[in-house]
Amino acid sequence: MTAVLQARSLSRVFPGPAGDVVAVREADLSADAGELVVIAGRSGAGKTTLLTMLGGLDRPTDGRVLVDGADLADPATDLPALHGSRIASIFQTAGLIPVLSAAENVEVPLRIRRVEPAERDRRVAVALREVGLEDHARQRPGELSGGQQQRVGIARALVMAPGLLLADEPTAQLDSETGAQIMDLIARLVHERGTAAVVATHDQAMFARADRVLELHDGVLRPRDA
Repeated sequence: MTAVLQARSLSRVFPGPAGDVVAVREADLSADAGELVVIAGRSGAGKTTLLTMLGGLDRPTDGRVLVDGADLADPATDLPALHGSRIASIFQTAGLIPVLSAAENVEVPLRIRRVEPAERDRRVAVALREVGLEDHARQRPGELSGGQQQRVGIARALVMAPGLLLADEPTAQLDSETGAQIMDLIARLVHERGTAAVVATHDQAMFARADRVLELHDGVLRPRDA
């Protein structure tokens, strides 16, 4: 099986007055379609730095990232198009637009891509149903719980049917019960949709839901059991 995501010898070094800080050191990582890869590590271990490089939001000091075979550092690669169609992200907070309803928030990526209205409505309805919020489509973020807001964020991330999903501590702002529900939801949707996913977390409850668990420690990425 060809990996959706391939990272090869990925390093990120930040220069500083006291010397260079190595956030990520020669990391190798891949994720296949339908595979959930969890990156474990304490806060400040470099998980967010790694995810931003995997998504093309930050350039590595060394190494390459390929998504569907496209090198993210290649000037010929259309990064905005990849972000609009093949790469989606979930963050610690949902980042919803307060004045828009749940359905309208989910619809935003489709509007940006100029998807036809009838198709937008269909995709939004499907996405909200998948996250269990079909009855909350007209509610605004302030009328939703934290867990419901995060579900809207997941629906928005998946509405374009991306090949790669990147999630940075998606349950960090939630209580343990709601966090477990969100983790179950992400795992189910990844496997049902055949999406490759990389989730960075220090929440050990996520580990059992993963197909593989890697650990980032002192900038070095390795299998967690190693």
